[in-house]
Amino acid sequence: MNSPNESADQQELAELAAINESSFGKQLSYFARKSGPGWLQGAVTLGGGSLAGALYLGVFMGYNMMWLQPLAMVLGVIMLNAISYVTLTTGHRPFKAINEHVSPILGWAWIIATLMANVVWCMPQFALGTAAIQQNLLGGNKEGIGTTLNCCIALLILGVIVNFFYESGSKGIKLFELILKVLVAIVVISFFGVVIALAMSGAIDFGAIFSGFIPNFSLLGSAAPTFEPAIDATGEFSDFWRGKIAADQRDIMMTAFGTAVGINMTFLLPYSMLKKQWGKVHRKLALFDLSIGLIVPFVLATSCVVIAASSQFHTKYEDVLGEDGKAIPAMAGAYAKIADARVKHQAGESFGSMSADEKAAARDALPLADKQLAAMLAKRDNFNLANALQPLTGEKIAQLVFGVGVLGMAISTIIILMLINGFTLCEMLNQPGNRIVHLAGTLIAGIGGFLGPLYFWSNANSKAALAVPTSVIGGAMIPIAYFTFLLLMNSKSLLGEDRPTGGRALKWNILMTIATVIATAGSVWVLLGKGVPGIIGILILASLFVLGTIGFLVKNRSAAA
Repeated sequence: MNSPNESADQQELAELAAINESSFGKQLSYFARKSGPGWLQGAVTLGGGSLAGALYLGVFMGYNMMWLQPLAMVLGVIMLNAISYVTLTTGHRPFKAINEHVSPILGWAWIIATLMANVVWCMPQFALGTAAIQQNLLGGNKEGIGTTLNCCIALLILGVIVNFFYESGSKGIKLFELILKVLVAIVVISFFGVVIALAMSGAIDFGAIFSGFIPNFSLLGSAAPTFEPAIDATGEFSDFWRGKIAADQRDIMMTAFGTAVGINMTFLLPYSMLKKQWGKVHRKLALFDLSIGLIVPFVLATSCVVIAASSQFHTKYEDVLGEDGKAIPAMAGAYAKIADARVKHQAGESFGSMSADEKAAARDALPLADKQLAAMLAKRDNFNLANALQPLTGEKIAQLVFGVGVLGMAISTIIILMLINGFTLCEMLNQPGNRIVHLAGTLIAGIGGFLGPLYFWSNANSKAALAVPTSVIGGAMIPIAYFTFLLLMNSKSLLGEDRPTGGRALKWNILMTIATVIATAGSVWVLLGKGVPGIIGILILASLFVLGTIGFLVKNRSAAA
């Protein structure tokens, strides 16, 4: 005799099978209530990296690259949908499937890169959440309840509690997903409210925004056309500024592109689906879930940040440069970083022997046109954006809206990075479903993030020591993760009769190959600028491609026969 839970599960599967054959309207209503893993993906991608990428994109490119982050997300969802197809069709845990049907080298490289990314990328989220509490919500008060230690403790406790819900059974998972949906909604609504305030004040050019969603690949290697008047004003140094802007834009574009779908997101999706006991009948729901839970919140939130940053900062310098031609104190560091590049270009090798005072004097001696352009390019952050909006919304509203939005980003990402690390540790120890091991994994990421603002992320040397190898390994592994699931989608030994064939296989392979090629090109582009660690990363990338292909061919030879 079936238990009540088994009967309920069977009834739900029968109901879902019927819904899959019903009208689009009925599917939409039903899927919206049953969605979950896609929202977890949305929560992890709407973090500090996405915020910084969107903000810098608006500062440097204006409305010209509204298309970049949506394109990155579409490519990522192609791969995530392929991952969900393989997982839901077979019911196998991906780490084990990769080891058995492709190559254990790829499987272990994937899981180790995910573990490192979870721990290190959790650190800036704790720093971001702490800063939002101290600067935006408490008005700069770092004493009492606003101390960094207290903020970090609160974030860690919250992350542990919410993850405990996830491990407490089906009702806990539903509560966990509801919390994440609310946090994602808060993020989107907060930044959407900023755009509404800007629109009501007439500060937004909607024509330029809509045209910015049309891809313009010529901007990948040149400065935004809106900078041309300011560049021309610098005279003989105009070529330097064009090269400088183009180089900085490349890094910013790759930041914006790369934060759409990260290595750990490729790990989270299949395990969160298996945790919910999804199977073949859930494949259509999974596609809807990714679209509504991931694409829509990400595109709305990041687009709103790009719009706000562009309207307030693009080609503007008044918030950085005072009337005396010197940078205001709050922006002195960001301005000096740009202006020093111009000083170095003129001074040549002697720049290295200049004292701090001599560099400051050289910056002050720059022509006004160069100073203004350097100020335009100074990187702002979410607090600068909140301050810039105060005349439109009032100080309290601006700080509250941004504080809530940014804190929501940090909390949701912390929770999900801890969750992913729980899955990761369970797989590494071959203990799937072990609650103690899973919670231990969440604590590894949580404590690593907790230490970030207290030491690692406030110490430039430690930050670089941790961030560089992780970004190199994680960056190299994104195309490897894509390539691995491309191989799995074509694995006869894994998928059997469910392996796509004919026109369906052609469609899958074209889309997945495009996503893999673009991800690989982007990773190589970034790694080439990392010096020796980057070269090592490229060699690792190439080696894993070769070993993965050989392993796939060997393991699938008998199945093909």
